[in-house]
Amino acid sequence: MDDRSLVGRGGSGGSIDRWTGASAGRSSRPGPGTGTVDGMNDDSAITVRGLRKSYGAHAAVDGLDLVVPRGEVFSLLGPNGAGKTTTIEILEGYRRRDGGDVRVLGVDPSAGDSDWRSRLGIVLQSTGEFEELTVAEVVDHFAHYYPSPDDAGAVIERVGLTEKRRARAKTLSGGQQRRLDVALGIIGRPELLFLDEPTTGFDPVARREFWELVRDLAKSGTTIMLTTHYLDEAEALADRVAVIAGGQLVEVATPDMLGGRHRAQATVSWRGPDGPLTVATDTPSALVCELTAQFAGEVPELLVSRPTLEDTYLRMIGEGSR
Repeated sequence: MDDRSLVGRGGSGGSIDRWTGASAGRSSRPGPGTGTVDGMNDDSAITVRGLRKSYGAHAAVDGLDLVVPRGEVFSLLGPNGAGKTTTIEILEGYRRRDGGDVRVLGVDPSAGDSDWRSRLGIVLQSTGEFEELTVAEVVDHFAHYYPSPDDAGAVIERVGLTEKRRARAKTLSGGQQRRLDVALGIIGRPELLFLDEPTTGFDPVARREFWELVRDLAKSGTTIMLTTHYLDEAEALADRVAVIAGGQLVEVATPDMLGGRHRAQATVSWRGPDGPLTVATDTPSALVCELTAQFAGEVPELLVSRPTLEDTYLRMIGEGSR
């Protein structure tokens, strides 16, 4: 289980309200985009300057700068040990930093109060709690810890668990449990949603359905911070992606621009008279025209490709480790 489990988050022992950080009362939610904090503009959902965190002699995060505008779907990519989890935990207010300035929804996470926490949604890698409660009971219970929650039944339907609403949590499959985790993350109608490997255990159809849910949330103005090992997921959902390696930011760009993908040579492959051939070129269309003329029509086994986001990412983290 993720050590940011539902019970006791933010303290030893305790109850669910320590996880949400919200009281059961219906306090007013602060409006987005108002004011500044310590001279840092509140127009961005997340602003990070010179973030540092070390564990002993190991610098897990080493001078990270990051700005995420409100309403953006932002994906944080990096290998295990790159500093992603530490960064996210600092942004969530779970872990204290050693240095740097951080503002999340205009507030320093280390000083975030219950009202601030009620504006966040967090989907952990695993929760594993509430086995004896039904899906409907869990979601409805969590709704009471937010000032302006969504309708529990509507949220259950959005995550595809309507047929399981009366099933006990312990009877859910792995993919269904992840859907319940997501429901708990969005029941409070968060301004900022942290998604940590949200589609682990989903089958391909469920993953695509979840992608549509993320797109709907983004259209409604929710800012989303996504961490995933599925590079196709980051490419499909993220407005921008950031690559972290060795605790430092390697690059931030749109998925199609990351690492110079848009300038990379295309690879053209086909089957010639003597076997398969492959050519890297800056002008693939011209080469295909030449091949079409040579073959007087269709080119056998023709394939034109450019580096995928995964190809680019692997190259970047490889370069960052040297």
